[in-house]
Amino acid sequence: MDIPAMRANFSKAAAAGDEAPLYFYSHLFLTHPDTRQLFPLSMAHQRDRLFSALGEVVARVDDLDSLVPILQELGRDHRKFGTVAEHYPAVGASLLATLQHFDDGWNAQLAHDWTAAYQLVAKVMIEAADEAADQPAWWEADVVAHERRTIDIAVLRITPREPFEHRPGQSISLETDIRPKLWRYYSPANARRPDGTLDIHVKARDGGPVSTALVRRVGVGDVLRLGPPMGHLTFDAGSDRDLLLVAGGMGLAPLKAVVDEVARNGPPRRVDLFVGARLEDQFYDRADLQRLEQEHPWLTVTLAVSDDKESALEQGDVGDVVMRHGPWLSRDAYVAGPAVMVEDTVARLVGHGVRRERIRTEVFAPSRPGPSVDGEVTE
Repeated sequence: MDIPAMRANFSKAAAAGDEAPLYFYSHLFLTHPDTRQLFPLSMAHQRDRLFSALGEVVARVDDLDSLVPILQELGRDHRKFGTVAEHYPAVGASLLATLQHFDDGWNAQLAHDWTAAYQLVAKVMIEAADEAADQPAWWEADVVAHERRTIDIAVLRITPREPFEHRPGQSISLETDIRPKLWRYYSPANARRPDGTLDIHVKARDGGPVSTALVRRVGVGDVLRLGPPMGHLTFDAGSDRDLLLVAGGMGLAPLKAVVDEVARNGPPRRVDLFVGARLEDQFYDRADLQRLEQEHPWLTVTLAVSDDKESALEQGDVGDVVMRHGPWLSRDAYVAGPAVMVEDTVARLVGHGVRRERIRTEVFAPSRPGPSVDGEVTE
């Protein structure tokens, strides 16, 4: 496959803005009306998501070692939409039609390469879905607690009705009847508990229909649906190195799950957790972090503010504060939060001498539909 040519071709469709996903969905729904039921009634919050994800995934077919596990996760995850094997050719045909429509240089070689790439992607996803056929497509979970920490942040405790296995750092998608067929990804803030409960940290985002509903409308007694766990920040239980955890914003949740895993299952190790925010009053989980630090002598929690000169907390971007407390050369590092913060912190750690393969990251971005192939999480 001529991967550069494929990427150049996709960039032409992407440059068309909303016109490309509009053409894609129009083609899909007109040629295969049965696929319309897989999507929300209103497409206002869907638009470019599937189309962009398709291009992002297919354009990476030259890195199968990293791509195949992600596709397998997606194949298992997409069962919750009601996706079956027969839907994949329809989506592929609309993808190719869209790419051809926006490229005057479309040719037989591009058609061949995109067809081959998409068929490979579909094959991996379908096989993974088939292998998971004996597992639920989704799990129902009861909301057993709902605590508003700030005007726009809530912590939900939910109890799946069936056994639900997850690992610290993974993300799960949530759906509520208030926003049917709109699934958004969140990272549980705890390791597996005997009672199966999960703590979900949610921030209501401007224009975020699911996050707003979870913060302001969902309450105790409501039922959510959970998709299978997935993600790139999964805790490495096979390593016994000391840990460096760096969180920004809602990236605190998966790192708190890592702390909980060490507390519950060990092995004993030093854990340094750095949490960054712009202002001191944005630390919505401060009381519980103080509790954890008091209960576990192996844990040190450092809060840092980047834009609050009146605060007595450490001043500066969290990545800069981390560097003041080093060295970290012997640590496994986990970094989660906004993209700029993650990129800055990782660059500092690599420059400091921490090997890149010992740094795991997750970007929390409000504009994305869920974990992408780069591991982004939304709302």
